[in-house]
Amino acid sequence: MTYRVCFVCTGNICRSPMAESVFRARVEEAGLDDLVEVDSAGTGDWHEGEGADPRTLSVLEEHGYGLDHTARMFRPSWFARVDLVIALDFGHLKTLRRLAPTAQDAAKVRLLRTYDPAADGDLDVPDPYYGGPDGFEECLGMVEAAADGLLAAVREDLEGLRT
Repeated sequence: MTYRVCFVCTGNICRSPMAESVFRARVEEAGLDDLVEVDSAGTGDWHEGEGADPRTLSVLEEHGYGLDHTARMFRPSWFARVDLVIALDFGHLKTLRRLAPTAQDAAKVRLLRTYDPAADGDLDVPDPYYGGPDGFEECLGMVEAAADGLLAAVREDLEGLRT
């Protein structure tokens, strides 16, 4: 059985592909890549078919992450095949929960930074698109800070599925 995690931001060219790359690396390091599938999407279709923002790719590369990515839009039908939908900010969370066909599907949607034990107050990962390189670094830091907590939650879910 494959456990599927999908990260979602606005256009699927900055935050969600960054989160996808970081979390995929954590999954591989944990030896879970045969059990966990990681991908990403956007709430809108503005960038469908495009690659990730060059600044996203640059920051990921500088920190040792790889990414082969084509932007796409999250579809309500995907809820049937994913186990966890990770929103990058509260707006995405609300949009995704509205798209969910059932209450059970809506419960699959979580905010990324809720998995960061040091996060307090604003749990949004700010959109770096309209800023400079520092925003992409800040985004990566927030994603990395939440990745271990998310991995622990996924491990717990996998254990529950095996029993």
